[in-house]
Amino acid sequence: MHITAQRLFVFILTLWVGTLVTIGYVVAPTLFATLTDRQVAGMVAGALFRIEGTISMVLGVALIVFANLLVKRGLQRYKNIRWYLLAMVVCAATTAFVLQPMMNSLRVEALSHGFPVMLSPLAESFGRLHGVSSALYLLQSLIGLVLMWRLTKPVN
Repeated sequence: MHITAQRLFVFILTLWVGTLVTIGYVVAPTLFATLTDRQVAGMVAGALFRIEGTISMVLGVALIVFANLLVKRGLQRYKNIRWYLLAMVVCAATTAFVLQPMMNSLRVEALSHGFPVMLSPLAESFGRLHGVSSALYLLQSLIGLVLMWRLTKPVN
């Protein structure tokens, strides 16, 4: 029974990390590379990252609960795993509930003055927020990859 639970845990984690990699490092760059209107590309990418934020929150919390159950069943290996998951959820929550709303606010304000955000006086602020958001996304992705690496290591 423990083996099935552990495999299910890794499967869910793999789906989560897969969405992070696919959206952040395949789909979003492809949007900017293929669409001629960078504002449209940014709006579509923003919508995708909002969806990814929801996925991250749901799967992250579910995996923390799942890890707690595995620890209660005697699988102490999952005790530290919870910290990795919490770090990933904190990255996702900070991006979804702090940085993205601030970036959307700047975008809306710039558009109300008739400019795309990157051609407005708000471009520098937007760029800083985008940089922090990108760094947190990268950190979340790397933590997820490290976690997958550790969980797929055979236990002796």
